[in-house]
Amino acid sequence: MRTLYFDCFSGISGDMVIAALIDAGADPLQMEEELKKLNIDEEYTLSWGKVVKNGITSTKFDVILTSKSEQPHEHSHSHGHKHSHNGDHSNSHENEHNHSHALHNHHGNRTYKQIVEAINEANLNESVTNMSLAIFKKIGEAEGHIHGLPLDKVHFHEVGAVDSIIDIIGAAILIEQLGIESVQSSAIPTGSGHIHIDHGIYPVPAPATLEILKGVPIASNAIRSELATPTGTAIAAVLAEKFGSLPAMTVESIGYGAGTKTFENHPNVLRIIIGEIQ
Repeated sequence: MRTLYFDCFSGISGDMVIAALIDAGADPLQMEEELKKLNIDEEYTLSWGKVVKNGITSTKFDVILTSKSEQPHEHSHSHGHKHSHNGDHSNSHENEHNHSHALHNHHGNRTYKQIVEAINEANLNESVTNMSLAIFKKIGEAEGHIHGLPLDKVHFHEVGAVDSIIDIIGAAILIEQLGIESVQSSAIPTGSGHIHIDHGIYPVPAPATLEILKGVPIASNAIRSELATPTGTAIAAVLAEKFGSLPAMTVESIGYGAGTKTFENHPNVLRIIIGEIQ
């Protein structure tokens, strides 16, 4: 059985997942074409390339927002591994006239309901659709629980942001493309310390991340930084059938996906290992 293993020794975020999948041999150009079915490609450009993190050559993936995207990034905690570029996203404005699609972005908010409608309308592969919907539901339920709202009333800042939509649906596209039949993961280190978000100073892991981690083994880690984001955590929580050490497998490909942060004593990368389990 063709199995993907998330080796999260430095945490996990959505962009690190996509970067690691590309590094392991997935085709980002095919992903880019599939993502156009969402009709929001005027709001972003994608970039990927090789970087070296503490001696490990890895792939870095970025979603670069265009002037047609209005994303205030109010919940900065969801971007712990993202965006070393373009710090002025909050100053950009959407072109209101070109956008009648389900993902029309009104004042920087996108609702859970809008995202579900857009995924269902996009005519993506069935398994991609199902994976994407399950991951968004996991995050939506966590956010709703934290904020005391039913799922259909959840408005997303961080998950509705273009880059999180790309990260989740893009990851599903690449996993399907690689013919993955099962997913396993290591325990997930969350990091420690505090982060500043629009609601104030929050502990790490952030409340939404911790809610998503219910039932998932957490690994201890002394790094005072946010290592696991809601998007990355939800991808692992939804897709992994089991959590533990690397299973016995015949390894076929390995991918390293770089995070934005650089740590002094260890490489900030997500490693994925793809192989056959007999």
